[in-house]
Amino acid sequence: MVKEAGIVGAGGAGFPTHVKLASNAEYILLNGAECEPLLRVDQQLMELFPDEVIQGFEAAGRLVGANKALIGIKGKHKEVISILKKRIDTLGVSDFVEVKELKDIYPAGDEQVLVYELTGRVVPEAGIPIQVGCVVINTETALNIYRASKNEPVTEKYITVSGDIPKRLTVKVPVGTPIIDVLKLSGIENFDDYAVINGGPMMGPVMNSIGGYVTKKTKGLVVLKKQHNLIKRKTISKEQAKRVNRTTCEQCRLCTDMCPRYLLGHDMQPHKMMRVLNYSLDDVKDQTTTYLCCQCNLCELFSCPIGLYPRAANQYIKQNLVEKNIRYTPVKTEFNARTSREYRLIPSKRLVARLGLRDFDKPAPMTEMSLNPEIVYIAKSQHVGAPAIPVVTVGDHVNAGQLIGKIPENSLGATIHASISGTVVEIENDFIAVRRDDYV
Repeated sequence: MVKEAGIVGAGGAGFPTHVKLASNAEYILLNGAECEPLLRVDQQLMELFPDEVIQGFEAAGRLVGANKALIGIKGKHKEVISILKKRIDTLGVSDFVEVKELKDIYPAGDEQVLVYELTGRVVPEAGIPIQVGCVVINTETALNIYRASKNEPVTEKYITVSGDIPKRLTVKVPVGTPIIDVLKLSGIENFDDYAVINGGPMMGPVMNSIGGYVTKKTKGLVVLKKQHNLIKRKTISKEQAKRVNRTTCEQCRLCTDMCPRYLLGHDMQPHKMMRVLNYSLDDVKDQTTTYLCCQCNLCELFSCPIGLYPRAANQYIKQNLVEKNIRYTPVKTEFNARTSREYRLIPSKRLVARLGLRDFDKPAPMTEMSLNPEIVYIAKSQHVGAPAIPVVTVGDHVNAGQLIGKIPENSLGATIHASISGTVVEIENDFIAVRRDDYV
């Protein structure tokens, strides 16, 4: 049912959930940390739909044979925690499902950080949680699993619209909705002076143009003025970053000392990537650790005291290694978090202040809105794996929830469904377009 519903990770890379749930695990973990600043989806879904989230999570846990199902949520969300605990008791699943409070740090929602915080286990270098007996899903995915049990496929997405805007809000919209339609709910009509981050302020990219369409992975849209320092830093070119790094880095190694993966005991050391670039070193062994980066961007947007670009250096080196088909080979199988870790955790409030977002760190309440786009553009590939194969043709009439794309045979992938009722008007390499029935 999960496979047929087209469920994928709702906030990350979009890994097909049915594949995760085919594992056997000791723990199943619910990632409700939502550690990216300004995003407000997961905490509200747990508050508004606690029974559905809990039951979807429990069903997933039973499926993987877990001994325990742990909900990870930041301790600051006292009201949500209270609601969850009461509903767990009422639903009679307290012997299996448990709420565990997380520190208000970044990146608490990183999969490997979450595994350590909830179980004390360290995922091996270049590994995944199942290697230490864990399966991780996020809040909206759990909600979608519950809905799949009621034969409801994924056709809608919850998104936070936040930043330097008149109206901050979280809304539910059809998959395939033009992003500009969602952005205009913020109260801004003309975006000429604004840039939009697709995702969270730390890891999300700045959109090249305000186009594109909502996918199953879209979680947040952060709107800032183009002259905001965060936008300037995130849009610097690779060559500019490389030039600044070479002329300024003094090898203080703070980028490494604050790195979440390094603190978990991995050999991820960003300062060595800076050294490789600055001095044109050829030590391939040192370079291959670039594959251990989780892309949290902490080194670049918080740790470096003079605002250099360790992550950019890391990406540059990784790209070169990929082109040469050189991969990282772990030398250890067991890892322990470094003793200094507990003293180097980054409080979310400090991070928000450093990013220049304190004035925008405000609620974005769930808002009931009827967004009825003329045409939805449903991407064939909004997940890890092969693109979906269309099972409809131009001119076909489809109903909301109807299958329009299937998984290629013997491939990793996810199904896609019509998010509105209407007529298929276009099928391109990247998407299937459906025009609404009642559009005049």
